[in-house]
Amino acid sequence: MTVFRDLSQHILDIAENGIQAGATVLHIKITEDLSPEQDTLTIAIQDNGRGMDALALARVTDPWFTTRTTRKVGLGIPFFRQTAEMCEGRFEIFSTVGQGTLTQATFRHSHIDRPPLGDVGGTILCLIVGFPDGDVVYCHDVNEKSFMLNTHEIRQVLGDDIPFSDPEVLTFLRQTLEEGEQSLAMH
Repeated sequence: MTVFRDLSQHILDIAENGIQAGATVLHIKITEDLSPEQDTLTIAIQDNGRGMDALALARVTDPWFTTRTTRKVGLGIPFFRQTAEMCEGRFEIFSTVGQGTLTQATFRHSHIDRPPLGDVGGTILCLIVGFPDGDVVYCHDVNEKSFMLNTHEIRQVLGDDIPFSDPEVLTFLRQTLEEGEQSLAMH
């Protein structure tokens, strides 16, 4: 059984859904508004995959529904929704056939049951390396601070000869993600 201990595991699961749906670009955005008036954490994952028709979209939060042929249930989206709603938040999913899907969950940031973000940098690195022919655009905002990484821009600098799995590139990506996340933690 799938157990999601932190929110980065939800991000990985939803992003993998997009990759399975033929996406070439994943946009992952985390927005934390720590002000007492807002107190929100929003995670949005958007892909440009094949999207879903209205019937599939209506059933996607049903744990007994999945489009994958490798298993009989699809627990990732229902768990993500349940986690958001348990934390005084909301869950939304929008999809258009041929254009892709946007999955978004908002949580009350300070809710006692909100799982930690987890290793978001490691998750993004895993997606980058495991999605060599696609691009990942990652943005994390905490109040007025922002960190962004776009693999399309990095790919333009590297050229076609150097893959993201190259040890020096991996080290650069890991350090960039770690430094970016650390810069957001200082408030």
